[in-house]
Amino acid sequence: MRRKTLLLAFFAMAPAAWAPAWSAGLPLANRDSDKPVTITADSQDFDIKAKTVTYKGDVKAVQGEIRLRAETMKADQVANKIYVSGKVVVDSPTSGTATGDNAIYDLNSKLVTLSGHVVLNKTGQATMRGSLLSVNMVTGKAQLTAQPVVGSGEQAAAPGLPGGRVQGVFTPKPASDSKPAGSN
Repeated sequence: MRRKTLLLAFFAMAPAAWAPAWSAGLPLANRDSDKPVTITADSQDFDIKAKTVTYKGDVKAVQGEIRLRAETMKADQVANKIYVSGKVVVDSPTSGTATGDNAIYDLNSKLVTLSGHVVLNKTGQATMRGSLLSVNMVTGKAQLTAQPVVGSGEQAAAPGLPGGRVQGVFTPKPASDSKPAGSN
């Protein structure tokens, strides 16, 4: 039951992680957190003493419309964190896609961190790049930086972007083909 709670919390963060990047934004309440979670992987390891469960190899997790793909996912009940690594992709048809090398969700501080080659993409609207994305799930505030990320036991090191600057490309909505009121 506790593992399911950890997983639900990770999936609950997905739309909020990139919603601040889009001017159209998404309601934070619409997160599919009440939907069942399905996880598939090449293998699953339980460590009862350490209170962890680890999925390895082509991990795919789905909750409602939100899909996560990665090489590994570990839920740690003692640390109250979820660690995801190896080509992390969080995707939602309505929200867009967030990718990175690693993700950590700290349930105590309600902080989600996506690190490595971070790309936030909402097709046809915006693409943002950095090396570290932090999202506070309580306040809904997010910060994207491009400085190098120092490796630790929880995440791999990642190079920053050139000049240590984030990058963003925003596509304006196309002009309407209709003529303004009062024109011929």
